[in-house]
Amino acid sequence: MLRVRDLEAALTFFGALGLRELRRQKNEAGRFTLVFLGSGVEGDPAELELTYNWDQAEPYPTGRFFGHLAFEVDDIYQFCARIEAAGIEVLRPPRDGRMAFIKSPDGHSVELLQRGPALEKREPWLSRPNRGEW
Repeated sequence: MLRVRDLEAALTFFGALGLRELRRQKNEAGRFTLVFLGSGVEGDPAELELTYNWDQAEPYPTGRFFGHLAFEVDDIYQFCARIEAAGIEVLRPPRDGRMAFIKSPDGHSVELLQRGPALEKREPWLSRPNRGEW
């Protein structure tokens, strides 16, 4: 479960990663909404729960217990190019053909991993430096 401050921004971000909304639960009394995301691939039971507290005005602090989420992708280079075109900054480029890092609008660190063996190293990723923290 991830707490998000801007539900629409979070849905746009995770949608660019290929996740789709599976179901939504609004709780008027508790003043929150739960949105469950998944790949939609048959047989894939993994879900990500986003919790949107309606009255949360300030950013959530990142707890020390939180590391990062990780997603495997079919082609790390194509995936990074696609999400950059969608306005998501690749903070740790896939210089090794295997791994990249991005952040959600709420600052959650997300690792992208090449499914299977690493791809051959290539530009423009090979010479691109890290940006910020990831």
